[in-house]
Amino acid sequence: MTPLPYSPSGPPAAASLRKTLGPDLFGYVGIEAVLDQMRRKTMKSGFEFNIMVVGQSGLGKSTLVDTLFKSKVSRKSCTPNYEEKISKTVKLQSVSHVIEEKGVKLKLTVIDTPGFGDQINNENCWEPIVKHVNEQYEKYLKEELHVTRKRRIPDTRIHCCVYFLPATGHWLRPIDVEFMKRLGKIVSIVPVIAKADTLTIEERLEFKQRIRQDLLANGIRVYPQEEYDEDAEDRIMNDRIRESIPFAVVGTDKEHQVNGHKVLGRKTKWGIIEVENVAHCEFANLRDLLIRSHLQDLKDVTHNIHYETYRVQRLNESPHGSALSPYPFQNGTTNNSDLESHL
Repeated sequence: MTPLPYSPSGPPAAASLRKTLGPDLFGYVGIEAVLDQMRRKTMKSGFEFNIMVVGQSGLGKSTLVDTLFKSKVSRKSCTPNYEEKISKTVKLQSVSHVIEEKGVKLKLTVIDTPGFGDQINNENCWEPIVKHVNEQYEKYLKEELHVTRKRRIPDTRIHCCVYFLPATGHWLRPIDVEFMKRLGKIVSIVPVIAKADTLTIEERLEFKQRIRQDLLANGIRVYPQEEYDEDAEDRIMNDRIRESIPFAVVGTDKEHQVNGHKVLGRKTKWGIIEVENVAHCEFANLRDLLIRSHLQDLKDVTHNIHYETYRVQRLNESPHGSALSPYPFQNGTTNNSDLESHL
């Protein structure tokens, strides 16, 4: 056995006792089985994921969400006799589903923001959204501070906000800048160019470049942020994502035959735009980010960064040893309507 290094000041520090053992173990211990235990436990309890979609009417928010999860999960598609009405104020409405795939359950909540950006005067139209995000943090914080806490605290915090930009081909509008500057501090924002098939490839590339310049010039923080990269591998993967932001996307729930295969796509007089073909649009990149590669990281950033920042701020506002100070939006109403379904 390798002797511990001598420390003239006394017993060796705890850090010096740490030793990584590998092939020299005397036999199979079974440490790797912890992963199987975690997997079984997680599959029993399932996952929660709360996604908010923000953008003016007519940008295809509902269609894109349905396309992402290949199910009718948006409020528009699962509401009988739904009528599209332009709201005079921003109202937040949510719909929840339990989606199951290969034994894995996901409780998905989609929060829509009808009325955002649809008025002649859109001043402060982001305030109800900021208020709603903070209310979810407040609700979670109060549950944490109970003497007798629930074994599993219901998580209604917003894990991701997908912000829809109209395909104007110009620059970010003032409302885009103001919204993302404010929301980027409290929630993970992923900007997308909606209905990107209205732009040529050249126009799309130029528009994406202009948006990235605007984001940098205005100090807007979008996901994934460089300062949260944990290691070199994360940095390489996230750099590729940052180079692609904003994602130019097309959504549809229609299937078409292409070379003998059924594909999701939009039929135009020039041909079929295949939604999942990266040569046609960047929908697949967005789906991979939100679901296949970064879903857990979005939840971790929400809990460890955004919620933690809110928690520290609220606790610092309260006198030591006393209850939380009154929440500024306590008496406000978010006008949420909750629907439940099982897919």
